[in-house]
Amino acid sequence: MPYYLILLCMFLVPINILAKPLRIFVSVLPMQTFVQQIGGQYVDVRAMVRPGYNPHIYDPTPQQIGALAQARLYIKTGVPFENVWMHRIQAANPNMQILDVRAGIELRKMPSHDHENNHEDHHGHASNAHDENELDPHVWTSPLLVKHIANKIRETLTQLDPDHAQAYSRNYTHFAKALTKLDQEIHALLDPLPNRKFMIFHPAWGYFAQEYNLIQVPIEREGKAPGPRRLANLIAQARRENVRVIFVQPQFDKRLAQQVAQAIGGHVISIDPLAADYIPNLRRVANQIVKALRR
Repeated sequence: MPYYLILLCMFLVPINILAKPLRIFVSVLPMQTFVQQIGGQYVDVRAMVRPGYNPHIYDPTPQQIGALAQARLYIKTGVPFENVWMHRIQAANPNMQILDVRAGIELRKMPSHDHENNHEDHHGHASNAHDENELDPHVWTSPLLVKHIANKIRETLTQLDPDHAQAYSRNYTHFAKALTKLDQEIHALLDPLPNRKFMIFHPAWGYFAQEYNLIQVPIEREGKAPGPRRLANLIAQARRENVRVIFVQPQFDKRLAQQVAQAIGGHVISIDPLAADYIPNLRRVANQIVKALRR
């Protein structure tokens, strides 16, 4: 093909085809999924916390920090590593926009060791505390809160890339319908259960419990294992309430949960709040809770 025809073809290619996708960083894998659902082909989204890593103690790699220089947006959830690293993340690209998905959400307070005899983390705890370490960042465990988050993502992508506003709006509508269906399915599974309590090592499911009128009974509080007295109380409570399953998060050490399970003649089951396959994962979690509470 003659050289001038090649040049002509290049000029005839629409500009939006040549444009690079928006590079976006997020804190955790579920947020990556949400951005991909809304942004589709127009985003290049990367999660800071890699699969299998613990967001409480994660250190971003030098390669991740370097790649932030090309990012247009960072989506923050307030997981603990961000409380340490956020100033360095922003310093890597001062022009990068920050979206805190917790804005507009009434945040729950994480269970603490303040009261040794307070065994239950009921869904009703909310807080206006200023210390981010005291607030539960796991807002994405509620499908209805994810609808709110997804709309914030749609708004932000539209602001950064107005040429594709219709695509973002269309994708959001489709995703929101899927989340509504998921919420209805989970209600149908969990609403009939007379037993509303489940025991878990790390209390990452507070917003899920709040949404579905459940009570999570945490073993660990504020990242700390229970003392001997509280551990004995938890084991006694589990025996009294016929608990046979201790839920754990795969990114955390399971040994203490296994110790409790052994003491009550139960077993340990892993449920992952950081799984990338968000909708199938919440279906799995709901079914695991149903099986545990029917024992």
